[in-house]
Amino acid sequence: MDRRQFIVATGLGIIAPGLATAHANGFGNWINRFRGRARAAGISDRTFNAAFANVQYLPDSIRRDRNQAEFVKPLAEYMATAASDARITNGRILVQQFSDLLSRIEATYGVPPHIVTAVWGMESNYGQRRGDVPLISTLATLAFDGRRGRFFEQQLIAALAILQRGDVAPQNMTGSWAGAMGHTQFIPTSYQAYAVDFTGDGRRDIWSDDPSDALASTAAYLSRFGWRKGQPWGVEVRLPGGFNYGQTGSRSPAAWGQLGVRGTNGNVVPNYGDASLITPTGAGGPAFLIFRNYTVISRYNNAQAYIIGVGHLGDRIRGMGALQTPWPAGERSLRRAERVELQQRLTAAGFSTGGVDGKIGPNSSAAIRRYQQSVGLPADGYASLRLLERLR
Repeated sequence: MDRRQFIVATGLGIIAPGLATAHANGFGNWINRFRGRARAAGISDRTFNAAFANVQYLPDSIRRDRNQAEFVKPLAEYMATAASDARITNGRILVQQFSDLLSRIEATYGVPPHIVTAVWGMESNYGQRRGDVPLISTLATLAFDGRRGRFFEQQLIAALAILQRGDVAPQNMTGSWAGAMGHTQFIPTSYQAYAVDFTGDGRRDIWSDDPSDALASTAAYLSRFGWRKGQPWGVEVRLPGGFNYGQTGSRSPAAWGQLGVRGTNGNVVPNYGDASLITPTGAGGPAFLIFRNYTVISRYNNAQAYIIGVGHLGDRIRGMGALQTPWPAGERSLRRAERVELQQRLTAAGFSTGGVDGKIGPNSSAAIRRYQQSVGLPADGYASLRLLERLR
């Protein structure tokens, strides 16, 4: 065993021989105090004892939690992985392999096979990367020593409730270092609220090789947040020359059509409901009309790259082609420090962003458009690295 790790004897706070450091004792004492809070939350001593029988302090979880780099991977690179040829091919194979299951899931929850399968592919590469970190150990470590102790203690109590219900045995409750579990990476509180027993065996088992409960739970989750059957997440569109990117808000596809926004086939986008326009990498990349289901996917993960990744992977699994406008090579989101600098430089140049907070909201986008117009650039309001370098 790594000498930074130790085992706490259940209920006694005894540290394994040779590892009785002050930090170890602190973790053991924390577990003993946590027992009372778990008991108050309805966790029995029997469940607690079984869950903590071999608990370990996991330094790697703390290291990962404290060293998470801000996500700045170029979108072209991200999407090449999200919707790689292998992932598309495997997704199509699995849709056929589990066609009966996915059809029953769609009939129950209204979420189509290609979207459920795309989430599966994005979250664990179709079950190949479900995570093998002991969940109680990592959640206890992060609750005791992490940046978000209250959040992880909430997840830990939820995990204990899952064990108490009998959905999984402690030794089989594994996941990521941050506590996400199973084929589609539910955190414990989301599992409690949305996981379903689709097989009818009395357990909501998202960990086993059989993905039935995991895929149905994903559909149940999306359904609970308002998935609209028959509506796409988004549609790639073409914009007319000289398009006014300041035209924001939600409109019908017909209203967007009157502004020159058309599908890649040149026709007005079908009326799937009101839509908003996004240009994730500005005027140089693809544009999309996005619908209510885009927001539903965001409840799984609110990162724009993830939402588009799920949506586009799902489209490709369903048989649609690649995007007609490629992602600009090397284009990435700005880091927070770069966003702050951009706001400062815009304001200093006479294009006030209404404050400097590192968030590119409507005021900053409007300031960017005014600056772009002043120097003869497409006024897309996009906060790009190229724009920051020009201001420098």
